[in-house]
Amino acid sequence: MAMQKMVRKAVTIISDFDTIKKLADPARREILRQVAIQPQTGTKLAQKLQLTKPTIGHHLKTLLKARLIRIERTEVGTHGILQKYYEPTSSLFIEDFEKVPSKLLLALSTSTYAYFLHLNMERLMGILSVFQLIEEIRGRSIEISPEQLEELAEEFATSVARIGKKYEKTESDISRETLSIKIYSEALKVIVTKSRWKKLFAGAVDLGLA
Repeated sequence: MAMQKMVRKAVTIISDFDTIKKLADPARREILRQVAIQPQTGTKLAQKLQLTKPTIGHHLKTLLKARLIRIERTEVGTHGILQKYYEPTSSLFIEDFEKVPSKLLLALSTSTYAYFLHLNMERLMGILSVFQLIEEIRGRSIEISPEQLEELAEEFATSVARIGKKYEKTESDISRETLSIKIYSEALKVIVTKSRWKKLFAGAVDLGLA
C-alpha cells in the first residue's frame, strides 16, 4: 500500500541561540530526518540509531521543548503500552546566524560553530565536484584554497537562510531532500552571479546559469 504524503510547513528558519545549539547535535538531526520520512516511535528510533531508549527519550524531550517535533498520534501497543509517534513541525529547519545577536553569536561554542561551518563546507564540496566534471570537459579544473572554501561556506549558509525564508509561510508534501536541493540551487545561483566567485564558477557562467 502506497504511503500517504504528509503535508506540513515547508521551512522554519531558526535564529534562536538555544535552538541552534540543540540542532548541532548529530543524533537530533538524524531524528529529525527519520521522522520527516514517516512518524516514528521512540522505540523505533532507538533501534535505527542504535541508541538506548533513555538517550532517545532525552533527545525527543529536547526537540519537543524546542517545538521542532510534535506528537502526530498515539496508539496502544503490545502489553497495553501507549506508543507516541513523532513527526517534525517543518520539513526543513535552516539555521540563520545572520539574525543571531552578535553577543550571543560570539557565545556559541567553537565546536558548535565549527559543526555548522563544516556541514556547509561538505555540501559545497559536493556541489563543486559537479562543477569540476563540467570544467574537465573544457580542459580546466576548479582550484579553491581552504580559506576560500570557508568564506564561501559562510556566504552559502547566509544565502540558504535568505532563500529559505520565501518558503516559511508555505506548506509542502515534497521530501525534505527535494526541498533542500531546490533551496540550495537557488542559493547557489545567487552566489555564482557575484563577481568575486565568477572565476570559480566559470562552468556555470558558460552554461548560462549566471
